[in-house]
Amino acid sequence: MKITRVDAIPFAIPYTKPLKFASGEVTDAEHVLVRVHTDDGVVGVAEAPPRPFTYGETQAGIVAVIERIFAPQVVGLTLTEREVVGARLSRTVGNPTAKSAVDMAIWDALGRTLGLPVSDLLGGFTDRMRVSHMLGFDSPAAMVAEAERMRDTFGIRTFKVKVGRRPVSLDTAVVRALREHFGDGVELYVDGNRGWSASESLRAMKQMADLDLLFAEELCPADDVLGRRRLVGQIDIPFIADESVPTPADVTRELLGGSATAISIKTARTGFTQSQRVHHLAEGLGVEMVIGNQIDGQIGTACAVAFGSAFAATARHAGELSNFLDMSDDLLTEGLHIRDGVLRRPAGNGLGIEVDPDKLARYRTDH
Repeated sequence: MKITRVDAIPFAIPYTKPLKFASGEVTDAEHVLVRVHTDDGVVGVAEAPPRPFTYGETQAGIVAVIERIFAPQVVGLTLTEREVVGARLSRTVGNPTAKSAVDMAIWDALGRTLGLPVSDLLGGFTDRMRVSHMLGFDSPAAMVAEAERMRDTFGIRTFKVKVGRRPVSLDTAVVRALREHFGDGVELYVDGNRGWSASESLRAMKQMADLDLLFAEELCPADDVLGRRRLVGQIDIPFIADESVPTPADVTRELLGGSATAISIKTARTGFTQSQRVHHLAEGLGVEMVIGNQIDGQIGTACAVAFGSAFAATARHAGELSNFLDMSDDLLTEGLHIRDGVLRRPAGNGLGIEVDPDKLARYRTDH
């Protein structure tokens, strides 16, 4: 079970439409496939999606840090020495998705070696999750039409609405249009990606107070410490910390400081090992959790549903597991399928997925 090699392969797959939100816009999945090889011939895989406008990582940077720094630090270790891996990777500041992909590929290789699904190794609570779909910036009519298509085609009935534009009425009008169109037949929550100020956020939440929202997420920057505390103290639904909590220490700071009352766990950001720590910390403090999405492809989504379905607390709410539907293709031999608003974790050992070598050859960008 010794690690013999770590690959970092850049690839690019176009989205069928641009994904727009307050902190940026994405037109192509320019991600990195990470593969961990062992002396038993096992290969574990994971996906690193760079988000420079959120964490400062780029595709080229992820490839470089894995090849030049992380791979030499983990080659020679066994798959069970995950704490040693974590300690060595933590010497390098930042690079959360690069670290997470290495961690998850090791877990995948361990599951394949032991003949067990990763989800069972983590907790094994269930084999499925309800799905939430992200609605990016558009007109009210277009966003209602997309939500209707997702409901009718995939049975999805939970929607995360991107907000954060100015004036705030641009977005509150969208959320109101969704509620008026669907009534109580769908669940709605909003995500600002730090696009508003604390005062704008409070004004928007007052305008939407009658719309029965599940959550509000990262409406304003966590750096606005006093403003965000005042905001969180004045709204009556859970306030989710997402990009402001890239580490368990950040989770502690935001929760105990009164700047958040719920947590988004993204396996693309904290892998499986650190996500466990975030989960247990949030569970111990009695706050709700949702499984978030880093605009993952199907590999990253398989990781997210593996973790989310492993625990009762994360399986309670719909997980953000549908962004791969906006990709024009993917790398897997057998794709993921959402039916009746539910995504089952792939059956099989490890993550239960296989990379199609022909698709990888077509989309990799390091030829």
